[in-house]
Amino acid sequence: MKSFTYWLQFGIVVFCSLLLTVACYRNESIRINQNTSCRNVEHAAGVTCIPEKFTRLVTIDDASFENATALGIKPIGSIISDFTSYLQEQFVGVKNIGKAGEPNLESIVAIKPDLILGGDYQQQIYSQTSKIAPTLLFEFEHSGNWREVFEQMSVALDKKDVGRQVMDKYYNRLNELKQKMNNPSKLKVSVVRVYPDRINLYLRDSFCGTILQDAGLSRPKSQDFTASEAEKLFNNSIQMSISNELIEQADGDVIFIWTAENTSQGNEIAHKKLKQLLTNPLWQNLKAVQQNKVYIVPDYWIGSGMLAANAVIDDLFKYLIK
Repeated sequence: MKSFTYWLQFGIVVFCSLLLTVACYRNESIRINQNTSCRNVEHAAGVTCIPEKFTRLVTIDDASFENATALGIKPIGSIISDFTSYLQEQFVGVKNIGKAGEPNLESIVAIKPDLILGGDYQQQIYSQTSKIAPTLLFEFEHSGNWREVFEQMSVALDKKDVGRQVMDKYYNRLNELKQKMNNPSKLKVSVVRVYPDRINLYLRDSFCGTILQDAGLSRPKSQDFTASEAEKLFNNSIQMSISNELIEQADGDVIFIWTAENTSQGNEIAHKKLKQLLTNPLWQNLKAVQQNKVYIVPDYWIGSGMLAANAVIDDLFKYLIK
């Protein structure tokens, strides 16, 4: 009987010890889960649970870097393209993880991100990046959707209030421009890009076109096509090509013109093309040229994020307010 009592007491002690061990383990598990809690975000590639508190963000496209920066979030790594020379200050301390369209997956793995942001055109590498860290891809139909993409990102990153403040500042700057111009709708603004092999006009719903719309500025009839109209007419929602014989379609009260390519060789050829255009007799017959209202601007005019948008506004103040 004593033996039975002993073993019963021993069993109770062991059982209680096991209960305590399990309880402690479960408490520890709960603590870990709280530290790594996440929330579901719907995006172009599906639904992803992203960390509530991420600290090591990597961006694999220009727009994501710009928009994260505008929201007060500094990525630890990003692709760095030839079109982002105006962001040199923001890139200080940011690891270069490849070129636009060609992020280096090994470089991404090496810096141990806890969140990756990109555009929907990068879905071919989504299965790989999502194994490195939770990845969000934002739908970007064309550059004119930049405001919607910025808003979506601000919500996804739980920065909705900050995003609203940034957008308010954007519209406040444009309202100031409108007031100083008095009647901006009277001014027809032409936007021209010179490629190595062609001359293009940027249309109403391009990135820069939407900013001109928001500023209340008008466009020449040759450039006043919506994205859907342009897609049907030119098979391109934001730009159209013109020949030398149709150079008059580039005219306006003001012309903003630039050239930019992904390679140094392409840039060199495009700059030569620009010089040739500026000395072309047909170009020199344009009203804006004769009135000395042609302004060569940087490549952020083909941007896709909030920082580029504000840089374009800087140019509007610089050249349109006298």
